[in-house]
Amino acid sequence: MCRSEAVFEAAMATIIEQKVPGADAARSWRAVVRTLGDPAPGPPIGLVVPPDPELIARTPYHAFHPLGLERRRAETLRRAGASGRRLAEAAAMPLDAARRRLDALPGLGPWSAAEIAIVALGDADAVSMGDYHLPHQMSWALASEPRGSDERMLELLEPYRGHRGRVLRLLFTAGIEAPRYGPRLPLRNVARM
Repeated sequence: MCRSEAVFEAAMATIIEQKVPGADAARSWRAVVRTLGDPAPGPPIGLVVPPDPELIARTPYHAFHPLGLERRRAETLRRAGASGRRLAEAAAMPLDAARRRLDALPGLGPWSAAEIAIVALGDADAVSMGDYHLPHQMSWALASEPRGSDERMLELLEPYRGHRGRVLRLLFTAGIEAPRYGPRLPLRNVARM
């Protein structure tokens, strides 16, 4: 598994993804990076790098509202920015200790710690517990069961212990999706709430 070692940037993206549809998260990520980020060095012109943790920490929560982040996620993002240096230290720690450090930040739980560990730390065994779609997707892909739970997902992934995160990524990349039984919910704009 690749590892970016960019723990704060992975945390920032994960916090933005919490409890919202993927399209909303992508839109908010772009807005935060374009609004608060810096131009990337060198050509091509127009590329932007994510903002520094210090800037995120000192940006008032209400400035994130027009970017699609409600107060809860904005405050979590600001806390992560204030802890940016401590989060960055996780890249040099053993995986268990790094996951405990990530999980200790208020607003980050096991799902967030696993998502960050996969991207920033290259944790090949990280499983995002509490994800809405993932248990269904894994139950469908590995057992042809249209609905699943976290417990069933772990049971199905047990033969792959040590590489469960890698298996999840491979199945996700393959585009295997569980059957859908209802209409999609409309996207909501939290900035207008």
